[in-house]
Amino acid sequence: MELVEALGRALYLLVSFDKEVYTIVGRSLLVSGSALLLSSLFSFPVSSLLSFSSFRGRGALLSIIRTFYSLPTVCVGLFLFVLFSREGPLGFSGILFTPYIMILGQAILISPIIMGLLISHLGKRWEVFETALSIGATRRRAVILTIFDARSEVLGILLLSFGRAISEVGCAIMVGGNIKGFTRVMTTAIALESSKGNIELALSLGIILLIIAFIINIIAVRLER
Repeated sequence: MELVEALGRALYLLVSFDKEVYTIVGRSLLVSGSALLLSSLFSFPVSSLLSFSSFRGRGALLSIIRTFYSLPTVCVGLFLFVLFSREGPLGFSGILFTPYIMILGQAILISPIIMGLLISHLGKRWEVFETALSIGATRRRAVILTIFDARSEVLGILLLSFGRAISEVGCAIMVGGNIKGFTRVMTTAIALESSKGNIELALSLGIILLIIAFIINIIAVRLER
């Protein structure tokens, strides 16, 4: 009965557009969206280079990327904490316990996923790349055309990576600090509120997180088809 009542209160928070709930949701979307953008700016050029170039050490780089598919979030959090703490080499930046380092952490987490999957899909379109070059396109233009040809898969990869970013919790807590009104996102808020016994707020955020994951999955499936 208590669980049913808590679920009812959680639904009320959703339909009444509770300010705290939707502020946390908005911050989560902003942080994860920014991390996806930052990661894409790095991952697309690297993936294109590894997909359409042959050089010494390429195999080793691909192995390293695949190894980091399952990179533990707490390891990323620990690395960034040591690096950006007051005594760390980059402590002067002052971005520890801010949304900026949370964005950086999530970008590090999803970059191997984006690069690995992009390399896999672009590698299957080598003929498109060669055809573009044969009709006079520059190498850069040929890469862009190949990515455009794989646009459905690329969008699916971006959606999958966004889902990975928005659902992580370890790194966000370690480097963000879960500060109310500043660095608190859905996953960290769920962990905190459930430990405090504030089940209705945790449930409401959990419901939204599941809805986002469901929407991402539906869109990805449609793109794949």
